[in-house]
Amino acid sequence: MRTHLSPSALRLPDAAEAERILRSCVHCGFCNATCPTYQQLGNELDGPRGRIYLIKTFLEEDKAGPATRAHLDRCLSCRNCETTCPSGVDYHRLLDIGREALDQQQSRPIKQRALRLGLRTLVPRAWLFTPLATGATRMRRWLPAALADHLPRRIAASGHWPAPRHPRRMLALSGCVQPGLSPNTNAAAARLLDRLDISLEPAAGCCGAIDFHLDAQRQGLDRARRNIDAWWPAIERGVEAILVSASGCGAFVKEYGKLLARDPDYADKALRVSQLARDPVEVFGDAPLERLGQPHSPPRLAVHSPCTLTHAQRLGGALDALLKRLGFELSPVADGHLCCGSAGSYSITQPALSKRLRDERMRALEQGAPALIVTANIGCQTHLDSAGRTPVRHWLEVVDEAFAIPAPPQTPSPHSLSPTQGETHAH
Repeated sequence: MRTHLSPSALRLPDAAEAERILRSCVHCGFCNATCPTYQQLGNELDGPRGRIYLIKTFLEEDKAGPATRAHLDRCLSCRNCETTCPSGVDYHRLLDIGREALDQQQSRPIKQRALRLGLRTLVPRAWLFTPLATGATRMRRWLPAALADHLPRRIAASGHWPAPRHPRRMLALSGCVQPGLSPNTNAAAARLLDRLDISLEPAAGCCGAIDFHLDAQRQGLDRARRNIDAWWPAIERGVEAILVSASGCGAFVKEYGKLLARDPDYADKALRVSQLARDPVEVFGDAPLERLGQPHSPPRLAVHSPCTLTHAQRLGGALDALLKRLGFELSPVADGHLCCGSAGSYSITQPALSKRLRDERMRALEQGAPALIVTANIGCQTHLDSAGRTPVRHWLEVVDEAFAIPAPPQTPSPHSLSPTQGETHAH
């Protein structure tokens, strides 16, 4: 499409990139066919083509009303449209540029600002979030439904994490909410990789996505820089990958290279980190899985492949293929490409629409009567499980349990044997 950016828009750091993306769109509308919010609301401005038009109008005319922000806020950033688009429009990047430019021109209502600041203050700090989440989960029956809905039904304690002992080593991004809501996920990955002669070592916390997507892009990039600094010594020592078991975090870490490309101090390092970032399905997909043996009574599973895995990381179908290779039976899931409504903080900032999307996804996931639903992202896991129906877990934990080595039977001490177990007493 033709563009005529305003003088103020042309002064934006990302003006050239925004103009390139806008011009790549041909208005075909294929994106609307797979957009969850367009399907729910039926409004052209709540689909990618309409939002592109709103951003274009804003960058050309330098003005936007409250409706523009509302339509942009309702976008899940699921990137389904990017998978569908025949022209390769980099929609999510244009959305980031448009949102940041809009934030610079007009402030949000005070309630929205307070909510977003509260989330940015609490969520990225695992040392604060974890004890609060643990305490709230124990007291969930007394909490308001709006809060209880965002807590898991159960928090599995972290199991044994093997000590580093192999020449092959990887880092594991700890994340911010995962240590509090699913602390066993990375430990399960460490146990499985240890059996494949790979040592997994914990790394720094929040990836920066929470800040970046809640009106604080500069702060999000600062977190990315701190992570790079923290990981760099291990990278120089030769770790072969940065394992990110939350696909939402993984999608963002894989973008470090693009987001910091103009930073002379971090561009090369950021690109290297993005190249090393890998989702567990990639690591285990390349591994000799026969060394794990045979699964013990594997449950029938339904797979929810997160948008950040399917569309952002372009690994659609990889989790299904891996689980089949491991010997699991998978139940069919209709429209597996669609979003569950979690989308980071979306379930909090857009609760009604998020819940509608969750319930539709649960109906599709439960159609084949699975024993468990598995996913690859802590946000999707918690959000789907909040429906209180079929249990939802991270696939790494389920695989770890199915392939766990049974503990050898313990031989009782002679001193503990009863007369019927040991030597018969003489009368």
